[in-house]
Amino acid sequence: MEEAKIYFTKDLTSKGLIKAYNAVGTELKGNVAVKLHSGEEGNQNFLRPEYVADLIEHVHGKVVECNTAYPGARTNNKDHKALLENHGWTKYFTVDLMDEDGDVELPIPNGKVIKTDYVGSHLLNYDSMLVLCHAKGHPMAGFGNCLKQLSIGCASRRGKAYIHSAGKYQDANVIWNDLPEQDKFLEAMADSAGAVHNHFKGNIVYVCVMKNISVDCDCCSTAEDPCMKDIGILSGTDPVALDQAFMDFIDSSTNPGKSHFQERVNSRHGKHVIDAADELGFGTKKYQIINLD
Repeated sequence: MEEAKIYFTKDLTSKGLIKAYNAVGTELKGNVAVKLHSGEEGNQNFLRPEYVADLIEHVHGKVVECNTAYPGARTNNKDHKALLENHGWTKYFTVDLMDEDGDVELPIPNGKVIKTDYVGSHLLNYDSMLVLCHAKGHPMAGFGNCLKQLSIGCASRRGKAYIHSAGKYQDANVIWNDLPEQDKFLEAMADSAGAVHNHFKGNIVYVCVMKNISVDCDCCSTAEDPCMKDIGILSGTDPVALDQAFMDFIDSSTNPGKSHFQERVNSRHGKHVIDAADELGFGTKKYQIINLD
């Protein structure tokens, strides 16, 4: 596979987001889903709606989310919608909870661990997708960026349970007491990420914001404050390359906070999801950076 083209800017403004998107050169057409992380109740690090509003308007997109498998304010339709309003998302956008009416199956014929991905049923209503990532750490996966947004992010509540349990359970109420070997969980993430990417293949763009970089995810109600300085924005069409580039930016940083971030990633074997996705072939770890500044 040829090297993926990744675009980079240090311009972390809303104009920088649009510049990063436009550089990719892929026009998202039809009904455009914008998958992002709207933030758990109490989280202080998620990207605010005011910040991303211009980009979402630029692509004429609709914000999409799914319910969570863990207890909290995003675990059911009613509470999740209330939090979306509280966080200001519904002030700017119509937000679609994709699994509000259940889920559908996307096949994974070459999956390493799972052969089916359960995604919110409304996913089928969209012709293209902008994956608007907040690059940060994660308490279970080590880090979260493109691959996590595709897999856990687009999965229904049942789908999240299925991925977290590496295909053993579909009930979110039982998975936390019987979690699988870590690499199997990460491989299930790669499997499901590939299913969504391939569903929109040719009609999907990724914009990754490397700011507010905490070791914790936006799904954490009690999250650590950022441990590293803001870096910039990455964009492209290859989620594997973009996740690899994020890790490379961290590893090459001179910021003293990087050792704390690296410990989170390495202790969870987080980069294994990139290796697994590369082996599945829907993206590549090889890339070239094109500087937009």
